[in-house]
Amino acid sequence: MSSVFDALASGYDLGLWPLEVAVLRRMRRRAFPKVEGQVLEVGVGTGVNLPLYPPTATVVALDASAPMLRRALRRPARARVRAVQADLHRLPFRDGAFDAVTGSLVFCSVADPQRGLGEVFRVLRPGGRLVLLEHTRGRGLGAWLTDRLHPLWLAWNGVCHLNRETNRTVREVGFRLQREESHILGIFRLLEGVR
Repeated sequence: MSSVFDALASGYDLGLWPLEVAVLRRMRRRAFPKVEGQVLEVGVGTGVNLPLYPPTATVVALDASAPMLRRALRRPARARVRAVQADLHRLPFRDGAFDAVTGSLVFCSVADPQRGLGEVFRVLRPGGRLVLLEHTRGRGLGAWLTDRLHPLWLAWNGVCHLNRETNRTVREVGFRLQREESHILGIFRLLEGVR
C-alpha cells in the first residue's frame, strides 16, 4: 500500500514547524494527554502526538504510509503503541473496539471524509470519545482566505483541502460535539465529541 505521504515523511515535521510553534503545539498539549483506554489515532503521520498520551492509554497508530509509521514508531511514548498500516475508509477493526479515536490534520486529506468519519464512528464504542485537531474552513476573513487559497493549494499538493468543514461532517455522521475550540480566524479547530 502506498500513500502520497510516503515521499513527505522525512521533511514533514520541518514543514509543519512554524505552525507547531504558532498554534498546534499548545492545542495538542490540551487535547491528547487526557485520552485514556484503548485509543485509535488515525493518520498518525510521524507520531507527533504519541509522546503526549498518558501511560493509561494503549494506542493503535494507524496510517496509510509505511514511511510515516516508521518515523512514528521512533518517537518516545509513555503509552503502549502498536502500528497498523491501513486505509481510513476501511478500518480493519471490529465495531466498538476503541474507547477513543483521535487524529490531527487528517480529514483535510481524506478522499471521502464522510466515509472516513463513518468508519471512525463504527469502531468507537457507544459513549466513546472523538478528539480531532484539524485545519478547516475558517470564519469571516478566515473563510474568505481558505476559500481563495484552496484551489492553488490543492493544485500544488494534490491532496490537502484547505476549506473542509470537518466540524460539520463530524456532526453529520452522528457525533455529539461537546467542545469546539478555534484559533487563527477559525482555521485551526480542536473538536471533541462523543459517539
